[in-house]
Amino acid sequence: QVQLVESGGGSVQSGGSLRLSCAASTYSRYCMGWFRQAPGKEREGVAVIRRDGTPSYADSVKGRFSVSRDSAKSTLYLQMNSLKPEDTAMYYCAAALIEPSWWSLLQPDKYNYWGQGTQVTVSS
Repeated sequence: QVQLVESGGGSVQSGGSLRLSCAASTYSRYCMGWFRQAPGKEREGVAVIRRDGTPSYADSVKGRFSVSRDSAKSTLYLQMNSLKPEDTAMYYCAAALIEPSWWSLLQPDKYNYWGQGTQVTVSS
């Protein structure tokens, strides 16, 4: 069992930046990532970092978002730059007991543990 607590969300203007954090009770054994869900839409994968540290990104955020982790602090980060109104969503941190295959890394149903989410709102 792992507990996940997100922080760092907020409201910014288009082109701005935010850094999300996810404090985990323990995650060294897990593949972890960030997902988001906008009103009326399905939850989607944003960025994942595998056990070996390799990141994977959704096409919509490549070049703008960066996922990283600090093992000493048991914390996962998502640096979001050049934010757009379409990035507005509730952002969730998640962990997978079994690392998904590379083609399914961004599929929410592969992840077992979820945080409560943090809201990101980008205005134009």
